[in-house]
Amino acid sequence: MTNVVELKVGLHCDECIKKILKAVKKIQDIETYNVDIELNKVIVTGNVTTEEVIKVIQKSGKTATTWEGDQTNS
Repeated sequence: MTNVVELKVGLHCDECIKKILKAVKKIQDIETYNVDIELNKVIVTGNVTTEEVIKVIQKSGKTATTWEGDQTNS
């Protein structure tokens, strides 16, 4: 099943963006991924859950939250 996961992530510099993209593209079963620098948003589509994407981003050293404002710390 294809899901669209949109997360709020601090995208402060090119290094931050590179770290996040490198981590996200390793997730299995993703179809597309993108970052919106202006909105500090990471968008991932594919057979993934919000929790999976948050964990991967957190492992890269960044904080990710859902757009509903929920802070997910697993």
